[in-house]
Amino acid sequence: MSIYTGRGDDGQTDLRDMTRVSKTSARIEAYGTVDELNALIGTIRPTGYDDIDDQLRTVQNHLHVVQADFANPDPDEEDPAIRTEHIETVEDWIDASDDELEPLTSFILPTGSEHGAKLHHARTVCRRAERRAVALASEEEINEQAVQYLNRLSDGLFTFGRVVNARDETPEESPEY
Repeated sequence: MSIYTGRGDDGQTDLRDMTRVSKTSARIEAYGTVDELNALIGTIRPTGYDDIDDQLRTVQNHLHVVQADFANPDPDEEDPAIRTEHIETVEDWIDASDDELEPLTSFILPTGSEHGAKLHHARTVCRRAERRAVALASEEEINEQAVQYLNRLSDGLFTFGRVVNARDETPEESPEY
């Protein structure tokens, strides 16, 4: 099977239900940005910390579900979809990570060790994916739990970045005003 079909040469692509849409549609922008986030997370693993790597592997699988969710304009009950348990999983990780960290007393710069800084970068891409999802939701009905997942995941990526920096003994820097 060839990887190329030529079907997208006219600037259109297929959704899950085979509806043809512009590659610039809000739906494609939303799941395309989630795909970018997933690929970025793939460049972060392995971090050297098994628990973080396991969480990121799970996140990458969750992000495939988000993409499938956004690619399906008319989902059935059996179709892949982000659900409450996905959000709760990320919340559990954040809570466990917070136990390991000093409380924040100010904003911090998105920097640190190699993996910590990449996790902060992933957080910014996640926020963009969330904005694209909100834009899509303003035009079409989507699974709102997918938007909530991206919101929570951005918090998780921020927290993971802080944990990795702390474990790498890289101090956090506050902005100077």
